Amino acid sequence: MRSTLDHPRLQDPAWWPRVFWTLAGLVLLWPMLVSTEFKPWVLLAEENLKPTLNFLKDMVPPKVEPEFLKMVLRESWRTVAIATAGLALAWLLAVPIALLSVRVLSVSAIPGRMGWLPSALRQCVRWVAIVLRSVPELIWALVFVRVVGLGPTSGVLAIALTYGGMLGKVYADILESGDPHVPQNLLQNGSGRLQAFFYGALPQNAGELASYTVYRWECAIRSSAVLGFVGAGGLGQQLDSSMKMFAGGEVSTMLLVFVLLVWLADRVSTWLRSVLA
Repeated sequence: MRSTLDHPRLQDPAWWPRVFWTLAGLVLLWPMLVSTEFKPWVLLAEENLKPTLNFLKDMVPPKVEPEFLKMVLRESWRTVAIATAGLALAWLLAVPIALLSVRVLSVSAIPGRMGWLPSALRQCVRWVAIVLRSVPELIWALVFVRVVGLGPTSGVLAIALTYGGMLGKVYADILESGDPHVPQNLLQNGSGRLQAFFYGALPQNAGELASYTVYRWECAIRSSAVLGFVGAGGLGQQLDSSMKMFAGGEVSTMLLVFVLLVWLADRVSTWLRSVLA
């Protein structure tokens, strides 16, 4: 005879809520899938499947000719340079945004209620960060391609603006989520905002800040590849040319290089976390 404890509702009291929210999620997701015309089965249609398989077959083996590899290495270095320069400029934007928008580093917030002028300044800085990160880097790149022309400069500027808003927002959230007592005690004893940041907020959040910065560097490498499709230079521009010519071997080689670059960024992030732990 089956025990009453075998019933899922009796074994796990949260079973019914999970079932309910799963079904509710599916009900909400279904209209979205319909509105986006999500039809993955079209990939298996004969007119789509044959060219897809032909292109995948052309990707094996990857192209490893010396001249081509030399070009890939040169453009890979340019891609990393675009990502690194863009992130460096983004960091220069993000640090002031974070310092000005964090409440725990505000002297006027020590009594408990921030003054109207510092509060308005803080809100304006947050709105600047919202504007910067709300425009995708691809849109910024299209704008800068029109302004400065084709080349890596437009990619660097596009990454700098979008990632400046992202880094500033997340930096501020990380600093706000830390223990506020140390920086606030420093402020109460006459320290300035920078001293409270370097000696109070930064030490306890350095690992998380560094990890997120390296993660954004990894994202910037991927973004610089996408920006190459609109003429922002780097390996993405070469990948766009190879895909238009249906050169599968060249495409697979460059995709493998992208995998290695992301793996390198992951190793750097792991090393930084171990150093700052």
